Amino acid sequence: MPISQQPLLPGHWQMLQGADGPLRCWWSPVDDTSPSLGRAVLVLPEVFGVNAWVRSVADRLAGAGVPALAMPLFSRTAPDLELGYDPDALAEGRRHKDRTTVAGILEDVAAAARWLQVQGCSRLTVVGFCFGGHAALLAATLPQVQVSFDFYGAGVCQGRPGGGAPSLELLPQVHGQLTCLCGTADPLIPVGDQKQIEAALTAEDPSGTRLRYEALEGADHGFMCEARSSFSPAASARGWQLLLESVQV
Repeated sequence: MPISQQPLLPGHWQMLQGADGPLRCWWSPVDDTSPSLGRAVLVLPEVFGVNAWVRSVADRLAGAGVPALAMPLFSRTAPDLELGYDPDALAEGRRHKDRTTVAGILEDVAAAARWLQVQGCSRLTVVGFCFGGHAALLAATLPQVQVSFDFYGAGVCQGRPGGGAPSLELLPQVHGQLTCLCGTADPLIPVGDQKQIEAALTAEDPSGTRLRYEALEGADHGFMCEARSSFSPAASARGWQLLLESVQV
C-alpha cells in the first residue's frame, strides 16, 4: 500500500512529563506496518493552542505514514488551551505568548523529543505555525532535531520569547535542515522582515540546500489553516508538498 494511503489511526490525548509539569499533547500514531523508519514530526501550534486544526495536522501526517505529536507551547500558563480564531481568542493567545521564554520552549521540546525516542522515533522533524513557527526556529538549535519547518513565524527579526536578541541570530547554531516559509502579503512579517530572513538564511548557507527560504506569492498570514479566513489553497498545497517530501524520504 502506498505511504499516502496508509490507514489512519485515531489520534488521542497523551500526557507527557515536561520540565515544569505535564504536557497535554495530541499523539497521532501509525499502524505497525507503516514504513515510518524511525521518523516522527513534532507539531508546534499557533497562539490558539492544540486546537482542532493543529490536531488535524498531526492526524494528516500520520495518514501520510509518519507519526506526529502536537505539543502545547503554553503548558505553564494554559496547559489545556484550545481557542478559535476570533479577535478575543487572538488576544488571549497573545497574552500567554508574552509569558513564554526560550528556555521553557526548548525544555518542553526536548522532553517531547525524549518521549518520541522512547517510542522508537529517532529522526525528528519539527513543524510550527505562527508563534509555533518562531518556536520551530528555536527548536532547530537542539541536537535532537534534524529538520525544521517555520511557517510564517513572526518576530524572529525583532527578539525572542522572554526577551533577548533576535532569534534569527541563532542560525549559526542550527546544524540540521531549516525551511522558512512566508506569504508575501503577510502583514505580521512585512517585506523588510521577509528580506532579512531570506538574507540571513542565504548568508549562513549560500547553497540553499540546508537552510532554505520560500516566499508564497500573495499569501497572507495563516495561509496553511483551513479554519482561518486567510487560508490559501495554493500556498497550503505548496507548504504540504514541501513538508511531506521532507518527512517521507
